[in-house]
Amino acid sequence: MAARPGGKSIGKESAGLLRAVGPIRLRLLRWFDRNNRDLPWRAKRGRTVDPYRILLSELMLQQTQVATVIPYYLRFVAAYPTLADLAAADEQAVLRLWQGLGYYSRARNLLAAARQIVARHAGRLPSKMEDLIALPGVGRYTAGAVGSIALGLRVPVVDGNVRRVLCRLDGIESDPAGSAVRERLWARAERLVPARRPGDFNSALMELGATVCRPRNPDCPACPLEGLCLARRRRLTDLIPRPAKRRHRPTERRMVLCVRDAEGRYLVEQRPRDGRWAGMWQFITRPAGRPPPAARQIAQLSHDLTHRRYRFEVYLCDHQEFPRDSSANGGAAEFLSLTQIESRPMPRPHVKIARMLSGLG
Repeated sequence: MAARPGGKSIGKESAGLLRAVGPIRLRLLRWFDRNNRDLPWRAKRGRTVDPYRILLSELMLQQTQVATVIPYYLRFVAAYPTLADLAAADEQAVLRLWQGLGYYSRARNLLAAARQIVARHAGRLPSKMEDLIALPGVGRYTAGAVGSIALGLRVPVVDGNVRRVLCRLDGIESDPAGSAVRERLWARAERLVPARRPGDFNSALMELGATVCRPRNPDCPACPLEGLCLARRRRLTDLIPRPAKRRHRPTERRMVLCVRDAEGRYLVEQRPRDGRWAGMWQFITRPAGRPPPAARQIAQLSHDLTHRRYRFEVYLCDHQEFPRDSSANGGAAEFLSLTQIESRPMPRPHVKIARMLSGLG
């Protein structure tokens, strides 16, 4: 047997799979032609795909489910129908439109990428991989997706869905997060992608992982690659790919002061330009501690992110009880009505707090 990096020795079964490139392409594209989802960024039959909309959708889809992305995508293209429209947009307006989708660095990167394309590429998506990867927020996967789908480049993509399909197809029992296996999967994907219809093929791989070759309870009988799948043949689909180790998520506790003036307005501050929720607005937020003497606790909130948990204690506080020198947080601070606050981009926990304050009257 020949040894492969990042996995066990490759026997006759796996060697056969390496030769099955043609059947994999054919079966997958036939399946995709019959079963692909009607997604708003995909070109309708007979129409040309819009590269800007592919870039937008791929950045939105990073670590986010399709069903969650669709309404945000539709609002976004309604507000900014072209790349030039987006490049001319105000960052605060872009963040406000993105509000609720999370991972806000994607919104800032999208805006920066649009401006870079206008400034350096005459408003047209660059056609070379090195230029795509040079765009803010665009890494190896996103460049591959945009390059193949929008520009017809014969380049691979490996996201979580593709990783799962390829691990099961090739019977890879090793940790897919390891560098050797990761590079092996990229090499495998590169061999598979055809010169003709590379975007459809990559979309088919991702679609198969999202709808059929699911993490749990995969629908193997509906899979066009069932007869070629080593994990299926060896009854290992529930064990491949190897589950990632659960990371410890530290908990951060915060005190939120809803400082209200005599006119019923609330003091909000802009977060620093770097770090989590950069540039967004929030009620006065500090590390958990002793609130001002007359402050009244009105709520406790939890907000869990991928790598961190937040616990907020929320207090209502009269502006006369709040030390004026405590309002600085590296950005602007001002009193706004709840209606005005609604127009500012805010992290989700603070959106919930604003709604809660509206109910207090």
